[in-house]
Amino acid sequence: MNVAGAARPALPPLLAFLLRRLLRLALLLLSVAALAFALARAAPVDPVEAFLGPAAATVGPAQRAAIAAHWGFDQPAPAQFLRWLGQALRGDLGESSIYAAPVAQVIGERFAASLTLMLPAWLLGGALGFGLGLAAGAREGGWPDRAIRLYAYLLAALPGFWLAMLLLIVFAVWLGWAPACCAAPPGLLPEQVSLGQRLAHLTLPVAALSVLGVGPMALHTRAKVAEAMRADFALYAFAQGARRAEVALRHAARHAALPALAILFAGMGELFGGSVVAEQVFAWPGLGRAAIEAGLRADVPLLLGIALATALLVGCGNLVADLLAEAVDPRQRGQA
Repeated sequence: MNVAGAARPALPPLLAFLLRRLLRLALLLLSVAALAFALARAAPVDPVEAFLGPAAATVGPAQRAAIAAHWGFDQPAPAQFLRWLGQALRGDLGESSIYAAPVAQVIGERFAASLTLMLPAWLLGGALGFGLGLAAGAREGGWPDRAIRLYAYLLAALPGFWLAMLLLIVFAVWLGWAPACCAAPPGLLPEQVSLGQRLAHLTLPVAALSVLGVGPMALHTRAKVAEAMRADFALYAFAQGARRAEVALRHAARHAALPALAILFAGMGELFGGSVVAEQVFAWPGLGRAAIEAGLRADVPLLLGIALATALLVGCGNLVADLLAEAVDPRQRGQA
């Protein structure tokens, strides 16, 4: 037997699919880190000046040089990036010059605050969009369909910052129904804040952020449901005397569920982008606000860490979306 010429056993298709996706994710993280570093270096902000702040006028050249050497600002850009990359591969993302704390700690604390905002907005936007798409697709061409499509197009066209500011002005300033900012009443310790107060401060940011996912989810679900309502199984159910609402709930909703989940996970990048806007408007102490502070004050390690965390979140969301899409149509596996 010619052992050398024997063909190697092929990997299972799903495992090969996952390995390709994970390799792409690793290359994406490396590319994002390099691009974020290049943009931070190209920014017209002196990192030493940004680190010192108002005290920059009282610091002499020797002290500036010592600060630059401490943070590695005196090294060439490629050496700085390779040094940071070597540390990151060992699990050390460096230290934030703004917060004087490890980057991983800052990201963990700020991501927990962002997750408190993003998770309910993600679920609420997905549920509302799916419900509207189901109602529109079940009555294709009727007035509910036309009204829901118009509503979805308007939501998709509205700028996120404009909607957030509108909600803030109307419900916090004019009506006084909700707090205007922050994750809790100012001046209170975390253990002094009640659940009701936390929910009150969460209402407007979640409402502004959840709108981002409603339009795409509603339009995509509407198309899938309308397609299912014209399928043979729906016609057979109609012939047996089933009502449109019954066919939509029992058959079309199941047909549209997995594609809707894929759309939901694929929209994580847009969700994080919207959270940056919502956190700025409502002064929410999350990861998006920390990213803006890191960019304005040239905190390169924190900026790179946030860029990696964001890319990882979006990449994992896209991976789940690809797996769900492959479950709907296995023919996509060979095209991945």
